[in-house]
Amino acid sequence: MEGAGARKAFPRYLKILEGKERPRFQITKKEGALGRKIRVVEEILKSCSLCERNCGIDRLAGKTGFCGVGPDLRVFGTHVHMGEEEELIPSATIFMSGCTLRCAYCQNAPDSLDASVGITWSEEKAARWIDTKFSEGCKNVNFVGGEPTPCLYNILKTLELCRANIPVVWNSNAYYSKKTAEILKGVVDIYLLDLRYFNEECAIRLSSAPSYPETARRNLLDAAKDSELLIRVLVMPGHIECDSLPILKWIRENLGEWTRVNILAQYYPAWHARNFPEINRRLTDEEYRRVVKYAREIGLKNLIS
Repeated sequence: MEGAGARKAFPRYLKILEGKERPRFQITKKEGALGRKIRVVEEILKSCSLCERNCGIDRLAGKTGFCGVGPDLRVFGTHVHMGEEEELIPSATIFMSGCTLRCAYCQNAPDSLDASVGITWSEEKAARWIDTKFSEGCKNVNFVGGEPTPCLYNILKTLELCRANIPVVWNSNAYYSKKTAEILKGVVDIYLLDLRYFNEECAIRLSSAPSYPETARRNLLDAAKDSELLIRVLVMPGHIECDSLPILKWIRENLGEWTRVNILAQYYPAWHARNFPEINRRLTDEEYRRVVKYAREIGLKNLIS
C-alpha cells in the first residue's frame, strides 16, 4: 500500500531520481537564469535577508548576523548519506556550518551552530566533489547544515560549475525568507523541509525562532507548488498536543492526503535539552505510536513511519 501511495504521490519525483528528467538547475543554467539568480543573491548579501530574521548586515563586507556565516562556504562534513529517506539514498550530502535556528536539542550541535567550525571550500571544490559523487552513483546532492539558507550564494555558484545532471535536494528547517523562496524556484528538485512547530511560543522557547510556524507553513505551501516536497515532523516529548498533532492536521488540510510525510521518532535529549524539563528524556514508543495513529486517522496516506 505504501509503495502504491508513493507512486501516486510522486510521479515526477521518482523520474528525477531515476535520471529520467534533467535537473532543474541545469535547465535554468542553460537559459541564463542561474547567473541572474546569483547576482540577485549577491545584492541581498549586502543587507542580508535570506532568512526570516532579516538581519540586514553586509555579509560581503565580512559582517555576520545571527547565523554567523560569512561570505565563504565552510563545510564540517561531507559523505554519502545512507540514513536519509529511502527514496533519496545514496545521497551526496554537504554539511554547512552555521544555522538560522538555535534548537536547544540539536543533535548536530555544536558543529552545526558554529559558523567557524569546519574548513573553507571553494565553489570549484564543492562542484568537483558533487560531480565525483554523481559518477559514483549518488542519486542527488543534499545541501544541509546547520542550515543551507545562509550559504545560498555559495550553493548557486557551486551549481553553476557542476557538470553532473544531479538532482538538488534542499534540506532545510524552512525558516527562510520570501526572497529565498523565489530564488530557489527553478533550482530545487526536491524540498526536504522540517515543520518543527505549530505553536510560536514553543518555537521561541526551544529554538529562538519568532514567527517560525507562520514562516514554515508559507514556505511549505510555496515548495509544494514549485516542485516535489517531503516533510519531516520530529515528534518531541511534551510537544505532541501543541505541535505534532496540529502540524499533521494542517498538512492534511492544506497539502493533501498524498503529501509525503516522515514522522521522526529519533528525538533524544541532546545539546541543552537538559535545561527544558519536558524534553529532557527520550520519546516513548507509546507517544510515537499515538502520533502515527492520528496521522492515519485523519487520512494521511503517504507516511514514512
